[in-house]
Amino acid sequence: QVQLVYSGGGLVEAGGSLRLSCAASASSRIILRHNDMGWYRQAPGKERELVAGIGSKIGVNYAESVKGRFTISRNNANNALDLEMTNLKPEDTGVYYCNLLRGWWRTWGQGTQVTVHS
Repeated sequence: QVQLVYSGGGLVEAGGSLRLSCAASASSRIILRHNDMGWYRQAPGKERELVAGIGSKIGVNYAESVKGRFTISRNNANNALDLEMTNLKPEDTGVYYCNLLRGWWRTWGQGTQVTVHS
């Protein structure tokens, strides 16, 4: 039922920055704004992994590999979940998705591609 619109991905050199955004359809906007949400990524040949989470009780948390470089936030004005990415590294390359931290929506959407080269 949920439809997700992604933006912000692209091709960057190592050390560059990107800001990703995931916006939900109208019927899911309340869920996105008030439920615990996460950004996930999947690199070629690897399983999808959680890289950042945000919740009303847990605050924010990050995978060790991105800690200090990524910032997750809610953009309520645009009904979106954002991810600011700085000092990007080649190992950050992958398709990035947003979803609930628990009880995932059935669809992950197409995600947004991030490619970092040396």
